[in-house]
Amino acid sequence: MTATAAADRPAHPPVVRLDGIAKSFGAVKALAGVDLSVGAGECLGLVGHNGAGKSTLMNVLAGTLGPDHGTIEVGGEDRAAGWDVGRAHASGVRCVFQELSLCPNLTVAENARVFHPSLRGWGWKRRAGRLIVDRLDAIFPDHGISAGDVVGDLSIGRRQMVEIARAFTVTDAPLKLVILDEPTSSLDAVSAEQLLHFVRAATEEGIGCILISHLLHEILDTAHRVVVMRDGRVVADRENRGLTRDGLVADMGAVARQEATAARGPHDREARDVRATDRGSAGPAGIELVARRGEVVGLAGLAGHGQTDALLRLYKAGQGQRAPGADVAAPCAYIAGDRQTEGILPLWSIAQNITVRSYGALRRGLLLDLAREREMAEAWREKIRIRTPDVDNNILSLSGGNQQKVLFARALASDAQIVLMDDPMRGVDVETKREVYDLIRAEAGKGRCFIWYTTEMEELLNCDHVYVYREGTIVADLPAQDFTEEKVLHSSFRDEQPETVGA
Repeated sequence: MTATAAADRPAHPPVVRLDGIAKSFGAVKALAGVDLSVGAGECLGLVGHNGAGKSTLMNVLAGTLGPDHGTIEVGGEDRAAGWDVGRAHASGVRCVFQELSLCPNLTVAENARVFHPSLRGWGWKRRAGRLIVDRLDAIFPDHGISAGDVVGDLSIGRRQMVEIARAFTVTDAPLKLVILDEPTSSLDAVSAEQLLHFVRAATEEGIGCILISHLLHEILDTAHRVVVMRDGRVVADRENRGLTRDGLVADMGAVARQEATAARGPHDREARDVRATDRGSAGPAGIELVARRGEVVGLAGLAGHGQTDALLRLYKAGQGQRAPGADVAAPCAYIAGDRQTEGILPLWSIAQNITVRSYGALRRGLLLDLAREREMAEAWREKIRIRTPDVDNNILSLSGGNQQKVLFARALASDAQIVLMDDPMRGVDVETKREVYDLIRAEAGKGRCFIWYTTEMEELLNCDHVYVYREGTIVADLPAQDFTEEKVLHSSFRDEQPETVGA
């Protein structure tokens, strides 16, 4: 059954119903009386800009935050009083958070045991391992994860797979509703489609799902009903019949612009000085990564095929460390996609997170000039539209997308002329992405060089040319005027002679 056929299905009783949910953090009103219900066997799409209140609402539903006001009904009974993670789990409500919640020092099987305390006694580790691997097999065939793998040693994509699979495992507690908060943000295109196919199958079996995604095609292809949030309120709630991407963007309050960002045409690459090279990515055909002044260079291909390794080699070379095959000719900055473990400094303020890369330029004698630090932070708050009333607030007071903006501000406020981007726009809303895309093009126009790994095909349209990786090497170099999704997929999967158009 397709998502658009939802209105033809018989109505299902709600798994959960939220009425008048309000939540404030100091002077910031994150939720202003939200009503929401999800039926058994229904996939509810939840969309809105970063800071709209989506993740806060899901944290309330999952029991990790208590509401200031409102009711939480499960099975027709108000359970808001004393509602927490344990009661939510016992009631069949699970959540896959945007910021992963696995224990990195434990194995995959041990993380399953944390989720299911009923797995005890002799042989519990074997049973936990079988439970999680069976679910991984069902959702992500050929996932390459074993029960004994330490989670911290896995790539972020595979950690995401484990978190998702764990949410769908069942022991003594029922499974009624799974909240998926940006579940494909760390997955490649193939794994993302496997997950969405599984979600559609799960709803056919009566499981309710809430799908949050800034990739609106995922919502339109999967959800039966779509709710739009803005400024802590629900502003639209409609069946997924005849909905379009532009309609959803309009509901979200964004201006639907359709710039032809990819229409840059051919240009003389040899006319500009080389800022960075990486011979370590060269495969049998000898295609090397070359990035020049003013270029936005894309790195594509399936996740885990060498793109991040190339960025890290270049970054190490920029720091004066040994990085075989990598050469850089200007200062580098690195924007991590895994912001929680590789990006933000969680104990520091927003201002400190922005300026830390620029401390050398902000000194007055031996001391940091605090007035200049605040001036820089305020300037970038305005320029990149970081949503906060005060840059002295802790970085964790920001939504995920605004935290990511801080990482961009940190790189762009610095003296770096080479900006290395490791899939940094995961889980960022469409309007914020457009703002960042415009900023990248503006900075490239000033001579900065961007090397951008992304798992989102649409983002590659912002690049001057794209290197496609397979099994650790570059197998194609596609200039903007020849770039198509088909060529990227063709090069990613087929074992053929590399394509060097325009290289």
